[in-house]
Formats: sequence, structure tokens, C-alpha cells
Amino acid sequence: MKKLFQSKYGWIFIAVLLVAVNLLASRWHSRIDLTAEKRYTISNATRSLLRTLPEPVNITVFLEGDIPAGFKKLSGATRDMLQEFKEIAGSNVQYFFRQPGEGLNDSLKFELLDSLQQMGIHPTNVKAQVKKGEGEEQRLVYPGALVEYRDRVMGINLLQGQSSVDGLNSLNNAEALLEYKFAEAIDKIVRDTVPTIGYLAGNGQPQNFEVYDLIQNTLRAEYAFGMLPIDSVPVIPLQFDALLVVKPQKAFTDAQKLKLDQYVMHGGKIIWLIDNLYASLDSLRRNENNSFIAFDMGLNIDDLLFKYGVRINPDLVQDLNCTQIPMAVGMIGDRPQLQLMPWTYFPLLAAPNNNPVAKNLDYVMAQFPQSIDTVSSPGVTKTILLATSPNARTLSTPAMVELNSVKTEDDLKTFNRPHIPVAVLLEGSFSSLYANRVSNADKDSLAQAQQPFKAASDAGNKMIVIADADIVTNGISQEKGPLQMGENQFTNYKYANKTFIQNCLEYLVGNPGILETRAKDYTLRVLDKAKLDKDSSFWQLVNIGLPIAMVMLFAVIYIAVMKRRYQQ
Repeated sequence: MKKLFQSKYGWIFIAVLLVAVNLLASRWHSRIDLTAEKRYTISNATRSLLRTLPEPVNITVFLEGDIPAGFKKLSGATRDMLQEFKEIAGSNVQYFFRQPGEGLNDSLKFELLDSLQQMGIHPTNVKAQVKKGEGEEQRLVYPGALVEYRDRVMGINLLQGQSSVDGLNSLNNAEALLEYKFAEAIDKIVRDTVPTIGYLAGNGQPQNFEVYDLIQNTLRAEYAFGMLPIDSVPVIPLQFDALLVVKPQKAFTDAQKLKLDQYVMHGGKIIWLIDNLYASLDSLRRNENNSFIAFDMGLNIDDLLFKYGVRINPDLVQDLNCTQIPMAVGMIGDRPQLQLMPWTYFPLLAAPNNNPVAKNLDYVMAQFPQSIDTVSSPGVTKTILLATSPNARTLSTPAMVELNSVKTEDDLKTFNRPHIPVAVLLEGSFSSLYANRVSNADKDSLAQAQQPFKAASDAGNKMIVIADADIVTNGISQEKGPLQMGENQFTNYKYANKTFIQNCLEYLVGNPGILETRAKDYTLRVLDKAKLDKDSSFWQLVNIGLPIAMVMLFAVIYIAVMKRRYQQ
């Protein structure tokens, strides 16, 4: 080998070797994940999905061009992850990075950008420095991608569900969710059949513009969907993979409860969105005293939920971590002077643990929620999905709802209950409320409807109980019409309500292995600014002087070695 390098044609061998190494590196990549959170490790569920793709999937990412540093980091992480996808799937995954509208005339560019927004890829307005020493300019960044398969197209918003004011943390969370976002989109777009979701009707559930975003933009857009009047069927058809019970206003009868119970026993999955108390902001506005009494609506489902493992308490949850509504703070002439103020009846909820449904999400906005207790239910595992901040309290019914409910320092001290549960996931084998108490006539009716009575469900069933139905309702604007669920119509801020309910549905009827990738935790390792200011001169000297010193040291050693060799 030594003779080869010293020979006349040794440089040719070195050049060929370097070319060969680069060709191999361009076709095959490998890396060792040494991070504590395993951020660069693709899950087994995603690998299985990619290896079984029947036809090619094309992915176009719009993080290209002159974009701020934080988005460039997100772009680089996206490129690295998609390269791994490509290596696992081979030619069945192709990806491209494009600048939105590049090379198009104004008319076509406008159509493209409008189409992206229709598919949920909304622009983010960011400030970027033009040149060093100059001012900043506003730029629109489209942090999203299009996934194409056959004649199907799906948009991915990489920042959906993230805070729009949290800067680096939001981008860091988006980076943590890259695998989930792309794997979920690929899993959905290659399906030839989609799960069927039912919307229960018959007990005063809203069917108007109040649930427009839920029904039209979420359920109909992503699943097969059907309305289900509960009194029109002898049993709830098992063709529904999941059922939503949203904000019932009338009490359930025993016959209705038996249908719901047996649907669960036969493997049906339910998301319960329940308001046990009647309380609304409209009631407060209509009352001249700026107060009203929140009262129990008597829905008659407490025993059913208790049997499954939860109890929705007859109380109202208040939290100092809350959104804002306009309040009168004074008068200008004969008109009230309005100002946005925090309102504790509209708390902002978050995941208190690492559950994959709500982790790495922005806050979920609630409106007059109640608290949930978990109770003993053998064979059922309970996971808290959403809870309050450490500074919360509950008001027992009958509860007086007041516009100004926090008046003194002593009132503030009562917000001392941490992490009050509002949404709970139940998993396992559920026991029937009607075991040993169902009549023979009811058993015969169920058997005739091809759904014989069962006293317990199989072990793998799931349901989600949420003690605030307004998490999935939307406001209505006179200018814009129905808003997005979780959008505060007074501040125009969009919370993560929509992403949360999408995750709930995906956990119940989707690929659970892919959803587990949401639980990835990316640690944001930022520089300590105090130490940086203190030791900046030292580290500048190290970064500049150390490379020069190493080169000089190498030169001295090389000259000494060569001198010694030729002296011998």
C-alpha cells in the first residue's frame, strides 16, 4: 500500500477511490442515533408502512428559498427524515423541495397559493433581516408539504397544532412531529377504504353551524361519515367504527343507554363530549347583572360512564391560565370601554403527561368545562389527556357564573388545585351496565337485530370522555361565517382544538403504532446567553486560534518527521 501511494500513478488510485466512496455515500446513508430521546430513529410502525407501499408516493416540501434560520433548520430536518423514508421504501418514496410559486406567473402563483390554503397549508408571516445592519422585512413562509398518490393529493401543515407565538419551541415541536405528520399522511392517502364515523342525534345534539368545522372540515373531509338518530335503529350498527356523542341537551332513556352500552360491548368506540351543566357566554351577556346560575341538565348517563371508569363532576373548572374575552373597564360618554381580559371560565388545557394524543400540542381552549374523576373499573386503564395548569379551582353547583369572578387577592389564593383532569382516555375490557339486569325481551330484541347481548367487551376496546363539548364547537362571525374550532373570535387566535380531536379519532380508528410517534420528545438545547456574553471572547479565541495552532503544530511535526527520515 505504501509503494502504491509513492508510485507515479498513485494519485489516480486515490482519485478513483474518492469517487467510489462518494458514489456509495450518495446511494446509501447510515447514522447512529446517540440522542437520549432517539429523535433520529424511525419507528417500526413507520418502517412497516413504507416497506409495504403498493405504488410510489411523491412528496413536495415548500421549505425552500430564502427563509429564516429556524425554518431552514426545520427544512434540513425534513430533508434528512424524507431521505430515510426513501431508503426504507426505495423508489416508492420520491421527495422534492420547492419554493411556492417559483417560475409561475402571477395568476398561476395566486391559484397555487390559494389551493395550498384550501388544503390547510397556511402561510406564516415572519420577520427576516434583509442584510446585516439593515432593517427587517415581512416574509410569508409556507411550512407545509403536498403528498401525492395516484390521483389523490393531501396537504400537510407542519405547524398545525403549534403555538403561533412560541417561536423556537413551536419549530422544535414541529421537528419532533415530522415522522408522525408524514407517516400519518402517507397512511391515510394510500388507504382504499376509510373508517366510518357516526354523529349521534336524538338528544338535542347540535346540528347547525355550531359544529360546521367538526362535521364538514374534519369528519366529512377525512372519514366516511353518517348522522345516526339513535331512536331510528334497534341497535347502533357496528359499521360505524367510532361514534361521537356531542353536547346532548336531553336526558338519555334506558333504551338509548342500552344501545350505547351494547355498541361498546361489541367493540364500538365512543368519544363522549359532555356538558353536564348548562352554562354559556350568551347567557351571561343577556343578564343585566352580568351573572347567571349554571345548573345540572340531568342527562342521565352518569351511571353508564361510572361503570366504564369515570365520573363527570357537577362543577365548573376555573384556571388562571385562560384565554381572553372583552370586558367593560370603563365608560366613554354613554358607551362602555371594552378591553380584552383573561377569563378563568375559559381555561387553556394541556397534556399533563406523555400521552401521544395531546403531547407536543399548543393549548386546547375550553369553555365552562367540568372536572373528571377516575373510578375503579377492573380491566380498564385510564390516561389523562387534558388537564388544567397548576393554578386552578372548581366551583360546585349550583354555581354562580360572574363576569368578574376574581375580585381580591384572597380569590387568587383559592386557585391552588393543580392539573384538574378534563379529558380521559379509557382502554381495556369494559363491563356492561346492564349485566344481570337486562330483561329477556331486550335480549330477544338484540338477538333479532344480530347484536346479541354481551356482558363485557373484548380487551382491546377504547373510548375517550371529555367534560366539555365546546372543545369541538366553533364560533360564528358575521364577516367570516363559521370559524375554526378552538378559534377565539375576540383575539383571532387559533388554539389546537381541531388537531386534538383529529388525534383522538386517529387513536381510536387509525394506526396506533404511527400515532405513538407523536410521543417523541425533542430537547431544545439552546445556548446559555449569560455564559455566552461572559465568555464570548474566550470562545472566539478558541474558534479562531485553535484551528491555526493545530495547523502549525501539524506542520512542525511533519517537518521534524521528514527531516529525521532524510537524515537517516
